[in-house]
Amino acid sequence: MEAETLALAQEIDFSMWGLFARATFIVKLVMLMLLVASFWSWAIIIQKLINYRAARREAQAFDEVFWSGNPLDELFDQIGPQPEGSSEKIFAAGMIEWRRSHRNDGGLIAGAQARIDRSMDVAIAKEAEVLQKGLPVLATVGSTAPFIGLFGTVWGIMHAFIEIAEQQNTNLAVVAPGIAEALLATGLGLMAAIPAVIFYNKLSADSDRIVGGYEAFADEFATILSRQLDS
Repeated sequence: MEAETLALAQEIDFSMWGLFARATFIVKLVMLMLLVASFWSWAIIIQKLINYRAARREAQAFDEVFWSGNPLDELFDQIGPQPEGSSEKIFAAGMIEWRRSHRNDGGLIAGAQARIDRSMDVAIAKEAEVLQKGLPVLATVGSTAPFIGLFGTVWGIMHAFIEIAEQQNTNLAVVAPGIAEALLATGLGLMAAIPAVIFYNKLSADSDRIVGGYEAFADEFATILSRQLDS
């Protein structure tokens, strides 16, 4: 009996494709959803790592130019009112409002400092939104994928017990395939959730640091303009 059971077990394909092929429609659907979620998460992760690295390089390069001692008006004329870099956009927002705050006689319109600060805050908020785009997807995958996989597992085990009852056989060769198919759904759920959670935390921290750098630059720039306003 044991030899017969062992022979039957050896004939079963326990590869991932074999388990997927034998699974019920619902479990297959769950597995496909988890695979799509996993690929989607990795696409966001890779894109964000590239974008954040580029944002840090751009901010560092602009800081070097900004603190090089060149006049601010000349720097603004070089980059223009619609630059591509995030730091440049924040600088341009402040300079545009600075120039708009001057009257034709050369005097300043009241409340210039507050308007400059608000203009840069709006620019920072827009850049922060771009940086954080896609992170909610990682959070959603990280929080829901294990439960989706668990649903597939519960459904698969239920189907396995139904087969056992229909065949009236608790032989390992009958029980093992259904249990393995069910557990594969949980494994795929964890495979999708773990990287999503890890990189969500990392990318969120990276985004906060980049935005913090923008805010620090805006404060320093506002201080420089404040001195010119007072003078």
